Amino acid sequence: MAEIKKADGLMDWLDQRLAVKAFMRVMMTEYWIPKNINFLWAMGVVLVVLFKILIVSGIFLLMYYKPDINLAFDSVNYTIMQEVEYGWLWRHMHGVAASAIFLVIYIHMFTGIYYGSYKKGREMIWLTGMALFGLFSAEAFSGYMLPWGQMSYWAAQVITNLFGGIPLIGEALVVWIRGDFLVADATLTRFFMLHVLLLPLAIILVIAIHFYSLRFPHVNNQDSEEIDFDKEAKKYLAGKTKESKVVPFWPVFLSKDFFVVGVAMTIFFYLVCYHYDFAMDPINFEPANTMKTPAHIYPEWYFLWSYEVLRGFFFDIGGIAAMDIGLAAFGFANIIFMILPFLDRNTENVAPAHKRPMFFIWFWVLLVDMIVLTVYGKLPPTGANAWVGFFAALVFILLFVALPIITKMEAKCQGGCK
Repeated sequence: MAEIKKADGLMDWLDQRLAVKAFMRVMMTEYWIPKNINFLWAMGVVLVVLFKILIVSGIFLLMYYKPDINLAFDSVNYTIMQEVEYGWLWRHMHGVAASAIFLVIYIHMFTGIYYGSYKKGREMIWLTGMALFGLFSAEAFSGYMLPWGQMSYWAAQVITNLFGGIPLIGEALVVWIRGDFLVADATLTRFFMLHVLLLPLAIILVIAIHFYSLRFPHVNNQDSEEIDFDKEAKKYLAGKTKESKVVPFWPVFLSKDFFVVGVAMTIFFYLVCYHYDFAMDPINFEPANTMKTPAHIYPEWYFLWSYEVLRGFFFDIGGIAAMDIGLAAFGFANIIFMILPFLDRNTENVAPAHKRPMFFIWFWVLLVDMIVLTVYGKLPPTGANAWVGFFAALVFILLFVALPIITKMEAKCQGGCK
């Protein structure tokens, strides 16, 4: 047992019992971060702040929300928005944070792809990050259903129907997920439980694992330079701060992160107060009506790219039904980013994309293609729109099929191609 003596203060009292000073040293003051990184590396901290906003605003909304199909719509649109003091503010914060968090996730994800931060020892960082993306997607979808508006109901009907395409167990799985043969009160109750309890707990756990996995291979840098962190840390501790290539996580690095968070929060609260409507579909301000199907059903903007991959294949190919092709493409789109570290065959080259010519082209074609998928995912799939969606979905799939070939060729050419 550790020696317990009279404490000099609260910190010393805690240190004797919880070793807080050693913990702070390992996790913060002697956790070293490369100097040559830009503001894009602050997106992780921005995500943590946005997640906390979602939790706090969600707790306030939870006080007045009714998870019942007869009461849910009025509890959100009348009680919270009109009767509860500042209820509108908490709802706007929750809705805008849900959209903002996906925007930052995509920035964070494509930063990792551009700088090769998913390979050479950092595979677990990428895998846990993509697990978080999946969990946040489930959290967003379950939350989108709770207001029980027109788009909430019909989006839930469409998305739960997708599970029916799974061979053998599809139909039974759809009934199990809904808790009924149709999207009904049991479905709302189940998604409410997922949204407020199970998924947030899973997200918190995976965030902890994500940060833990980041601790060992260390943070990548914008030049993808291999840094001897122990050697550079000794320079910093010896007072040679200018010569050292690293800085401590606290207070130096986090102080820069806080500046980026401050800018992000300024933009966030501007949107909350003046342009909150970008995160809320007007159709969803109509109560759910099982007898009135909206002319055009679509999910929130952050799911549009994968939704367009799903519906992009609108005609049968080789005797295979369009719906089956679309479901296969949708499944492909939702798992392919997870296995990205194993598709990139140029495992030794962790250089940023602008130093890898073929990968650089691949990266920007992918980014533009996903923007096209997102834009056309909200448009009616008719005429030219349908064909643009088809070719964009096809390009998306072909890009990942071609990635191992491109990166293998790139690896061979590192020593000079003849």
